[in-house]
Order: sequence, then C-alpha cells, then structure tokens
Amino acid sequence: MKTTNLLTVFSLATAMMFSGCKNDDPSPANNGIVIPIQTVIQAKVIVAGVSGLAVLAGESITNTGATSITGDVGLSPGTSLDGFPPGEYTGVLHINNNIATQAKLDLKTAYDNAAGRTSTDIVTLSGNIGGLTLTPGLYKSTSSLAISSGDLTFDAKGNADAVFIIQIASALTTTSGRQVILSGGAHAKNIFWQVGSSATFGTTSVFKGTVMAMQSITFNTGATLDGKALARTGSITMEGNTIVYK
Repeated sequence: MKTTNLLTVFSLATAMMFSGCKNDDPSPANNGIVIPIQTVIQAKVIVAGVSGLAVLAGESITNTGATSITGDVGLSPGTSLDGFPPGEYTGVLHINNNIATQAKLDLKTAYDNAAGRTSTDIVTLSGNIGGLTLTPGLYKSTSSLAISSGDLTFDAKGNADAVFIIQIASALTTTSGRQVILSGGAHAKNIFWQVGSSATFGTTSVFKGTVMAMQSITFNTGATLDGKALARTGSITMEGNTIVYK
C-alpha cells in the first residue's frame, strides 16, 4: 500500500517554489503543502441505526446553557442526562432503550468500518492540519490531530457525493474560533472522523461531519457542529452549542 506522507509533500512543494515551478496552491495559509489528488474513491460509512440521532453517548450527556440539537438524542448503557432544559432537541430522547442499544451496536460497526478502510493512495496527516485543503479520499494520522493556526477546508472538486474519511489514532482538537469549511460541493454528511480517543471543540469553533469518538466528545462554549456527535464509551459535554444533522 502506498502512503503519501505530508512531510514528503511539504518537501516537494518547497522545492517547487524555490525552483520557480508553479505550485498548484501557493496560498500561504497552507504553508506550501499540496494535498495529492487521490484516485481511489471511498464509499460512505453506513451508520445504520444511528441515522436519526444527532447525539449519541455511552456514559452520560451533560449540558449547560442554551444548547440546540436538531435530531434525536441517544444514551446507552448510561442513563445520566442533565441540562435539558435549558438545552433543547427537536427529535426523540432514547435513554437505554432498544433504539439506543441498537444504535450503539451500529456505531461500533460504523467505527470499525471507518478504522479499517485502506487505500493504495492514502494520505498521512500529522499535528496541526489547520490551513490545509483536503480533497476526497482517505486520510490517516498515527497520533493526534488539531485544527489550529488556520481553518480546514474540504474540497469535493464538484462532486456532491465525494466522501472524506479521516482516521485518527488518538485525540482530535480544534482551538477557539477555528472552522471547517466546505467547498466544491462538499457535504458534511459525507465527512467521517474516526477518533481513537476523545474529541474537543474549542469555543465558538465551527465543525463539519460525523464524529465517531471511542471515548468522549466535549463542546466548549458556543461551538457548533453540522453533523453527528457519537461517543462510543464516554460522555458528551455541551455548553450553549448548536448541533444540526441534515
């Protein structure tokens, strides 16, 4: 399996700039790193019984402030739900019932599917990916990823069905005010984040996609998510957030 490491990509991009060759994306926001176009098309990760759930946790769900959730809320095997109201949700609450239990099983299947994806032209990511533009395909990090010092863009290149899968061995973090931006017809429903430990979203950050975390998910004040927040074993903590799954 061929793996493209961004350290190599950065070296090539730097050499191109110094040699006078034209860089495909010379914007200083991505520090000269050019993400290769992948030829292997990834299929969507099927989340099955989680389809109607915007939020699903294993241990507990805690909220403070005027959080707004568009969609159902699920919890299993835990039963501790706190902060609704003042938090609100438009769908149905499922606490350790048959639907929540099945959703957790379906989440495990979806998580394992995303974690097990392979590709002949997978791209390796590391550290801070803020400022990058990702094109459709499969991405892998062997440690943690952060979106800081710049926003992250997903560019579907005109294909509204384009799928992005990001495999993260450890934690996912966004810093305050950072954004995930969609371009070229990209849709949040086609972006899948497989997080090996926990995800934390900074104050007023804007995130996109289905987040499948092995442990917990934390939303700091005012953070928003266009997608799903799914925590397998741990808790989901919210503080005046907006979570919408379309």
